[in-house]
Amino acid sequence: MQSIVVLGSTGSIGVNTLKIAKKFGIKVEGIVANSNTTLLNQQIEKFQPKYVAIANEKKKDAVKFDSLFVGSGGIIELLHHCQSPLVVNAMVGYSGVMPSIECLKLGKRLALANKESLVVAGKFLDCTQIHPIDSEHFGLWYLMGEKKFSKLYITASGGALRDWDVAKMKDARVEDVLRHPNWSMGQKITVDSATMVNKLFEVLEAKWLFNTDKIDALIEEKSIIHALIEFEDGSTTAHIADVDMKLPIAYALNQKIEGQILKPIDLLKVGSLKFKSIEEQKYPLWKMKDYLLQNPDMGLVLNAANDMMVEKFLNKEVSFEAIYKNIDKAIEKFDGFILNSLSDIELCNSAVRNFLLT
Repeated sequence: MQSIVVLGSTGSIGVNTLKIAKKFGIKVEGIVANSNTTLLNQQIEKFQPKYVAIANEKKKDAVKFDSLFVGSGGIIELLHHCQSPLVVNAMVGYSGVMPSIECLKLGKRLALANKESLVVAGKFLDCTQIHPIDSEHFGLWYLMGEKKFSKLYITASGGALRDWDVAKMKDARVEDVLRHPNWSMGQKITVDSATMVNKLFEVLEAKWLFNTDKIDALIEEKSIIHALIEFEDGSTTAHIADVDMKLPIAYALNQKIEGQILKPIDLLKVGSLKFKSIEEQKYPLWKMKDYLLQNPDMGLVLNAANDMMVEKFLNKEVSFEAIYKNIDKAIEKFDGFILNSLSDIELCNSAVRNFLLT
């Protein structure tokens, strides 16, 4: 029987992965959660995994499981014990980077929903062993085929402030930025959507996954079209689907998909679709898109600076404008940084954060 390991089992992608595993009769060998012990205990009872880890050491006593792995080191240890050939990494943030690296070192396939893995350490990951779960990158993979392409496009919603006057955006409050017009997501990714950092991350992910710098993004406000490919013959194909992660997860689990996974889009109900460019005046950080594609190691700097500033913004310690101003400062300070080894990752991450503390 096929088996999998799920990192980030209590998040939305992890929960959907477990649903797909049950649908296709896939054994869940190991699960990892951050701190939601209530849901984790329910998953342990339902799926009877052989191995379990909790990232938040303070929550370990609330987990009803013998021989529990604990903390970041425990997650790595769990991966070494598991025999499953496929690991789904749905962990949130920087903490998901090292597990991705370790999975591939162990010769496992990686179904990846953790953006930071490729943004921070893309040059060290064997992308031939990675299957993307992000809807945009799944859409590109789904369309790719064997025809030669001239450009890849991913789409953006525009975030919570997309209809705001540019002059007012710099003073947006946390409450404003967290009101996403299309759906409810975690706080950090909702802020990243409003600054367009999330799309910079996805552009870098696409670079590593598809080995190209011919990548751009467009705003499509209904979030029905997730990706487009412009082929060398001049034609363009779009991936249109409901926003439901079950489809990319099912393909990532290497299932032969027969029958309906998603409810088809009713194009008559959708009506018109409108595309808009990502304007640098409204999204100042978008100006570094081409720079990052040419200097992808700087993704580590972008991620570290963004992590720190978004945390400060959510704690109401800095303004919305301060997010992109401080990211700009960090990019300028560390311009030309080259990532030579895995040990450089944590050194640079700490250096960027220390710089922004001064």
